[in-house]
Amino acid sequence: MKMTKTLSCLVAIAVAVMVHAIAHHSKKGDPMKLEEQNVMKAVLGMTAAFHAKDIEGVMASYTPEAIVVFEPGKPTGDAESIREGFQGFFAVNPEFSYAWHQVYVTGDSAVHIAPWRMTGRAPDGTEINQSGLSVAVLRRQPDGKWLLAIDNPYGNTQVPALRH
Repeated sequence: MKMTKTLSCLVAIAVAVMVHAIAHHSKKGDPMKLEEQNVMKAVLGMTAAFHAKDIEGVMASYTPEAIVVFEPGKPTGDAESIREGFQGFFAVNPEFSYAWHQVYVTGDSAVHIAPWRMTGRAPDGTEINQSGLSVAVLRRQPDGKWLLAIDNPYGNTQVPALRH
């Protein structure tokens, strides 16, 4: 219990520091508006729970009907499959980072776009190094909290190459 409380405090502090830093340094150099910061807090809170291998924290970051893409072009909306997908990632001791963030908010909907990189090591020792473009849709809940409704970390694989 004490260890969980300590971990929760550390995660909260890390998220607060990241949100503060991002609020004052977005991609275009403009400070983020309050609701954009709240969206960032939701995204970074999920990321912190992911790093902590806190499956309950990860799952609490999503709406009940959320869709997550664990493999390009193959979304899943089943809560148990989402839970298993994240637990599979935990086995590689992932380190996940973003290059930058764009957040757009309209009413109770938001989109978060960010290039990401994940490194880790498979149980057999094989090094894992992946990257992509996260495209996530969030919804503001009646209590004001933002939750992920669609999470596609492979957004760049869905865009066909531009032809001249």
